[in-house]
Amino acid sequence: MPRTSAGILLHRRDDGGGVEVLIGHMGGPFWAKKDAGAWSIPKGEYGPGEEPFEVAQREFLEEFGSPVPSSAFVPLGEVRQSGGKVLTAWAAEGDLDVTTAVSNTFELEWPPRSGRIQEFPEIDRAAWVPVGRARDVLVKGQVPLLDRLAETLG
Repeated sequence: MPRTSAGILLHRRDDGGGVEVLIGHMGGPFWAKKDAGAWSIPKGEYGPGEEPFEVAQREFLEEFGSPVPSSAFVPLGEVRQSGGKVLTAWAAEGDLDVTTAVSNTFELEWPPRSGRIQEFPEIDRAAWVPVGRARDVLVKGQVPLLDRLAETLG
């Protein structure tokens, strides 16, 4: 059975009428110097008995420090990421001040085999990114969500 996660792709219109999406740069030493493929929608794993939509909303709050600023959600379906994890996502239109975004943290032994445990943010920065740029920086398995978003927006 594949691992499952759920997330929300928040979007807004820019001043020129284009679409921007809110994504986060993955935290921790592995991603620190990477840009392409190092960004993600806010998402998290869920297990049996958990409601994916509730998990998606919880993860947004944990990774950006704010509830989803929307009450209207459009299902984007599922995508399979490179590691085999299946991501279920929803789109929502809203706005969030990224300068106030604060992520939860995780612990990791760093440097490896040092015995030293350090704490890192799950998302070390958040940004509103035009859809074209998002195609370049998102984890490859999440890029199809941008196409699905475009379809829902017409």
